[in-house]
Amino acid sequence: VQLQASGGGLVQTGGSLRLSCAASGRTFSSYPMGWFRQAPGKDREFVAAIDKNGYNPIYQDSVTGRFTVSRDNAEKMVYLQMNSLKLEDTGIYYCARTRRWSPAREAGLYDLWGQGTQVTVSS
Repeated sequence: VQLQASGGGLVQTGGSLRLSCAASGRTFSSYPMGWFRQAPGKDREFVAAIDKNGYNPIYQDSVTGRFTVSRDNAEKMVYLQMNSLKLEDTGIYYCARTRRWSPAREAGLYDLWGQGTQVTVSS
């Protein structure tokens, strides 16, 4: 199984981007999926996650109300819609899979990671 994130780019503050994560393999729909990000010089941090059926999303407080995580199991895709982007949203965004029953906030609970896509928010 592999994960491939895409959709990053350069956007002005207040703008929007939609990140996509394509999964290969037959077990995609069996596990929750998450999004993380890493800003320069900082640790990787949790952004959002969703359960295997596309319900019960959880978010980092700073993105609640601005970001929406979703998935399409038929297409083996996970999405992160990001609106009202801020300078502090800049970073490399990663999608990841956890084998836990429910979505998790801890990066250490995810066992499969995509390669990341760069999001840069400018003023």
